[in-house]
Amino acid sequence: MTQLSDNKRGITVGLFLLIGLAIFLIGIFTLGGQKKTFVKSFTLNVVFDDIQGLKVGNNVWFSGVKIGTIKKLHFYGTSQVQVFLSVEEEAQKYIHKNAKASISSDGLIGSKIVVIDGGSPKFPFIEDGDRLMVNNTLSTDDIMKTLQVNNKNLVDITSDFRILARNLVDGKGTAGALLADQQVANNFKAIVENLKNTTAAADKMAQELSAFSKKLNTEDGLANKLLTDTMVFAKLQSSVDELQKTAASAAKLTANLNQASAKLNQTDNTAGLLLNDQPTAEQVKSIMKNLESSSKKLDEDLEALQHNFLLKGFFKKKAKAQQKE
Repeated sequence: MTQLSDNKRGITVGLFLLIGLAIFLIGIFTLGGQKKTFVKSFTLNVVFDDIQGLKVGNNVWFSGVKIGTIKKLHFYGTSQVQVFLSVEEEAQKYIHKNAKASISSDGLIGSKIVVIDGGSPKFPFIEDGDRLMVNNTLSTDDIMKTLQVNNKNLVDITSDFRILARNLVDGKGTAGALLADQQVANNFKAIVENLKNTTAAADKMAQELSAFSKKLNTEDGLANKLLTDTMVFAKLQSSVDELQKTAASAAKLTANLNQASAKLNQTDNTAGLLLNDQPTAEQVKSIMKNLESSSKKLDEDLEALQHNFLLKGFFKKKAKAQQKE
């Protein structure tokens, strides 16, 4: 009985050990599968100016899929940090040599991650040990800082609007006076009404000018011909030239008339002497009177000769010849 009991106890302990070992192995494989410990990988590196709290073991993402982890970190140059990435070999055929890496967050306040873009298909695929370029985009911290600055600006703007609203209610400033002072508001309305009337008048004048310009542009109109018809313009220019010549002739005639009238007022010429010298005028009158009396006497003498018997036959023959003609 004792031997059977010891054998049963040994079997039970062995079973428990086997079950425990199986659970241990399953746990190792499960954790290794989650960490992808047993997946083939290759190494990439990237140099950041600031890793923003990145740690060994943080994830590496490509197109929203985890493809590796951060293997190690060490300082590079004067103040930069070189980050080594352990990336699955399966992802190698999607990442090109011009691919870029950036630091982001797993969610809004999650752990830091490295995000890789694929690059351009024109470049060959990346190889083990290659260095990625840095994608200088805004990080989550930078976005948060920007949001903080924007929030502060919004608070300042809100405060300014509160002061402005208070001034408007109290009637301060031009806008406040317009809202609070009825007289100022009425004046402003009158100004607006005057501007409206002025605008209407200007619009009417513009319409009239447009109509007038259309008339000027009428094909058979004088203004259109003057502007477009070269023959009409030439005739008009010729008429202007003739008018200029006529004006010049009129000016010359006026000068001659002025000169002649000036001579009439002088006594060094016959007309001026007759007009201005009284004795000469009297003599001319006397001569005219003598000529008139002489002509009368000559008529009387001629009539007397016609009745003279010596010349009577001559005048009869002359009268008959005139009748025949």
